[in-house]
This record gives sequence, structure tokens and C-alpha cells, in this order.
Amino acid sequence: MSDILVRGIGLRRTFSTEEETVVALDDASFEVMSGERIALVGPSGSGKSTLLHLIAGLDEPTDGQIEWPVLGSRETLRPGSVTMAFQGPSLLPPLTVLENVVLPLLLEGAEEPMATRAAQSMLERFDLGEVASKLPEEISGGQSQRAGIARALVGSPKLVLADEPTGQQDSEGGGRLLRVMLSCLEEAGAAMVVATHDSSTASAMSIRWSIAAGVLDAGVISRFP
Repeated sequence: MSDILVRGIGLRRTFSTEEETVVALDDASFEVMSGERIALVGPSGSGKSTLLHLIAGLDEPTDGQIEWPVLGSRETLRPGSVTMAFQGPSLLPPLTVLENVVLPLLLEGAEEPMATRAAQSMLERFDLGEVASKLPEEISGGQSQRAGIARALVGSPKLVLADEPTGQQDSEGGGRLLRVMLSCLEEAGAAMVVATHDSSTASAMSIRWSIAAGVLDAGVISRFP
């Protein structure tokens, strides 16, 4: 029987300004089971990134409850159990590409030589071996995005969250990137929730969560055509 990695019950997230309160997510309930492949689809501004941040423990709900039954408390999720590949730039500017990917392994307590070898190997899988010694400002947006994904996958995560992971790739590069991601997930035995507008990425997932205006329709088994 699969383990429940994350459970959300009646999650609501609002953001307030002096003029208004914006409801980014409203009454969302869901479960993520071990090994699942979930596509989170919906228009821009519908709450996809907000939900990923809540699942990652990077943000807290305004109302409702979220828990990680087999992963521990919110404070112990990272850098090991739950990792995230962000939509925007996320590499640390002072560090080389290789150092960025090595960092989470070192934070988990890995010895530096072993961590460096693992990071270099992961970069090569994402066609980034030649830019390992470069700084983030010296590489393209697509390369930076792939490096962020490599960093999310380099350890042994139980759950990987990815926000538009193919957004900066062309169609051929996006397909290749997705194949490498799925191969790494299979080797790690990790689940993934991916927020995407890309039909090819969504079609590779076995479960669809649809979200619109902050309202989530979760857990629909739906292989895309």
C-alpha cells in the first residue's frame, strides 16, 4: 500500500494589501501518494505556484491543515525529502553551477568528494557538464532552468515539485528534459507534482489536478490524449 507523502485539508491561502484581500487558493483538499506523477494544470494566476509552495513547506496556509505523514514536520522537509525546481531563476549567484548542485548534498551531510561526483554526474545527464564551472550569470536561461532541476534531483528526494520545468526549453529540448527527469524520478522512487501549461509534460503524468481561480479539483486519474 502506498504511503501518503502529503495531505492537505481545506487549505486556503489569501494575500492582503491595504486595498484588498486576494484569495490565491480556496478550500483545497488532496493527498500525494508515494511514486505518483501528478500534473497540476490551470491558467496563469490560478494558484498553481501557491499550492506548490504550500506542499513544499515554503509557505503556510491562511486556513486549513497540511501534513507530511511519512516525511516528518515542515521544518525537516528540506533539503532532503521534498525538493523544488522553481519557475524563475533560483541558482545562487556567487556559486558556480556545480557548487549550486553540490550544496543540498553537503547540507544533508554528504562528504564533499562524493557530493561533487554525484553533482557532476547529474549535470552531465542534463547536458550541463561543460558549464559546471560557470557562474549562473554566464549561462542561458534554459541552462539555468535545467541546473535548478538537476539540483532538485541530485539527492534522494521522496517528492519533487516542479513549476513549469520545460518553460524555457524548445519543444525538442523540453521532451529530452522531461525524459531525463522521469528517469531520475524512477531511480529515486520519488513522486512528482508538476505545474505546467505544456501538454506534452502533462501527458506524461498519470494524474491530473485542475485548478482555476484558486479552486482545486484534485486526484482525477486522467491520462491526457
